[in-house]
Amino acid sequence: MSKNGAMIQYFEWYLPDDGNHWQRLKEDAKHLQEIGISLVWMPPATKATGTNDVGYGIYDLYDLGEFDQNGAVRTKYGTKQEYLTAIKALHDQGILAIADVVLNHKAGADEPERFPAYEVDPQNRQKKVSDDYEIEGWTKFTFPGRQGKYSEFKWNWTHFSGTDFNQENGKKAIYMIKGTAKGWAENAEVDSEYGNYDYLMYADVDYDHPDVRDEVKRWSEWYIDETGVDGFRLDAVKHIEGEFIDEFIKNIREKKSDNFYAVGEYWKQSYATLENYIVETACNVDLFDVALHMHFSEASHAGNNFDMSKIFHNTLMEKNPTKAVTFVDNHDSQPSQALESWVDDWFKPLAYGMILLREGGLPCIFYGDYYGIAGDNPIPGKQDLIDKLLSLRMNDAYGQQNDYLDHPNCIGWTREGDEEHPGGMAVVVTNSDEGYKDMYIGKQHAGKNYQDSLGNREEIVTINEEGMGTFLSAPGSISVWAELN
Repeated sequence: MSKNGAMIQYFEWYLPDDGNHWQRLKEDAKHLQEIGISLVWMPPATKATGTNDVGYGIYDLYDLGEFDQNGAVRTKYGTKQEYLTAIKALHDQGILAIADVVLNHKAGADEPERFPAYEVDPQNRQKKVSDDYEIEGWTKFTFPGRQGKYSEFKWNWTHFSGTDFNQENGKKAIYMIKGTAKGWAENAEVDSEYGNYDYLMYADVDYDHPDVRDEVKRWSEWYIDETGVDGFRLDAVKHIEGEFIDEFIKNIREKKSDNFYAVGEYWKQSYATLENYIVETACNVDLFDVALHMHFSEASHAGNNFDMSKIFHNTLMEKNPTKAVTFVDNHDSQPSQALESWVDDWFKPLAYGMILLREGGLPCIFYGDYYGIAGDNPIPGKQDLIDKLLSLRMNDAYGQQNDYLDHPNCIGWTREGDEEHPGGMAVVVTNSDEGYKDMYIGKQHAGKNYQDSLGNREEIVTINEEGMGTFLSAPGSISVWAELN
């Protein structure tokens, strides 16, 4: 993987349900390599509740678009063979293929079952609001279309800790299933929001059940052998026992590859919570830098009232950069989604500059920001801008970083360059009127001329004998100063 490579999340919520996305990815692989992409986070390939499901209503982990289940053979994105072909195309370009893995819950059960359960308070899942009584829940998964191929394991109510619907009377509630070792995961292992956030949706998988742990670990080994993927993006990890995630990743690295990559989605702004999770999972899992994304969103809405000197405060990028996957937006934060926290259009160039041109974190580009968002309210992409920033990252964002994060409306930093990439760069970001920063870029650059590669300023900056330059930016924008050849 290239030292300054980046990841791309290769989907957004409103992709068409045409079964052609794996084909699009295959055809795009060479272009992705050319712009500096080293990892592609692909959407969930496993069969969900139907072809219109983005992939998080997970049904059968072993069906990658191979069996006639839930109304079709293909998934939203295509067939298993097309998926494997897309992964090969990525590998042919030296790109790592990252699979989106949904382990928290299962949906679209084949049959209902009767079992005892308690109703709990949705605002405090630790509080039971009824005695236990028998409900009829959708928890039996027999996978009739697959007929035992790859795995004979059948799921039933004993493999789940909760569900949200009683078929008998049509009542929607959060039901904690009663049974041996049942109840929510311990708060030390899942998020404490709502008293205990083990339960998220559908039928909640119980990782205290040894058969479940064994089956999911077996599945991961099968999946890697079957597809050749290089890593997992783990969905909704704040709802899953951290102990199991640690065990799960260790098992993969012991049996498959020491270099198998894992990044978890723990949607929480608190740095202390994320740091605790990293420790709990023995540093085996990177995490998305949710705090940084939320700072970008807040800054974009607040305009010049946001204190830019604090944009990186208490983020993973600032405090634990080797475990941080930085992003501007994703499928959950895009408009009309559950975690909507969209970064306004004017701030997108500033935010992408901050994740792509600094030394901390692995930056992840969002498909919707690059190619645009479809659906009833389409949003155009910023392909040209992101291409320019990726090019600057690949060619100039190297060497010692000098920070000038010292003003509420105008911040900057320089990269001094290294032997292979001697040019260096200077970046100025402003959320108010035009600004400037006097910054050190290195005495080795004395006498060199620098220009704004994004074209927001027309001036030429000459570095003085002390290695300093006065770098400017236009109002509410970013300027990236690279050596004028």
